[in-house]
Amino acid sequence: MKIKNILVSQNAPEDIERSPYAELIRKYSINVDFYKFFKINCTTALDFRKTHINILDYNSVVFSSTNTIDKFFELCKELRVEMPESMRYFCATEPIALYLQKYVPYRKRRVFAAKDARPSSFYDLLIRNKEMSMLIPCSQDGIPSQLEQVLVENEIKFAQAVVFVIAPADLVHDVNIEKYDMIVFFSPNGVKSLQANFPDFQQGELAFAALGTAAKNAVEEAGWKLHVMAPTKEHASLTDALDAFLKEYAGRRR
Repeated sequence: MKIKNILVSQNAPEDIERSPYAELIRKYSINVDFYKFFKINCTTALDFRKTHINILDYNSVVFSSTNTIDKFFELCKELRVEMPESMRYFCATEPIALYLQKYVPYRKRRVFAAKDARPSSFYDLLIRNKEMSMLIPCSQDGIPSQLEQVLVENEIKFAQAVVFVIAPADLVHDVNIEKYDMIVFFSPNGVKSLQANFPDFQQGELAFAALGTAAKNAVEEAGWKLHVMAPTKEHASLTDALDAFLKEYAGRRR
């Protein structure tokens, strides 16, 4: 196996030279390209109204990603919904809570974040506030089944609000998949996009890397072999895991 060309299925960093990828490129003389495998389109006000969900019927909002935050407030603007001072916000991680400051001043609103990045920590946060009625912005795929199970088992009042729709990007015309020796996935949506664009796709000698359990499971459920996974006990970040893999396979032939 030889790894010389890697396709990362997300947008390029704003400053590639200061990103961890730059060191990998220099260290192993590889080529790394970036292309987001899917598009995120905000739900229109017209479509949202058809769901008969009234945002202000809930006294808290639950966020699991920065994309969800952007699309939720974009939709609120189109709906002309102004969030009250009393609204509470529960965030899956501290970085998500910090990003929320783009829309919600900390001094005026109530923002809570899980103690760490583990899903169990996020679930504990929601359970401790089970008296709240929770609106959960999400994509058309809905919230994770494990999260839904936690909410139902703890009798928490909640509603799923579809605030954005995920659609595959046009990989057929925009990307030459055959050029690459490895593809890096960051979510199940990237895997679904590859399948949608290439229904007869065969992995062959192509190596796959995944960040997070959801992306890992999607790759394996598609029947493909996963070569690099992060985070793990050995590698906290994806670029660390790629570094260890490339030490053996960059520039080497079978």
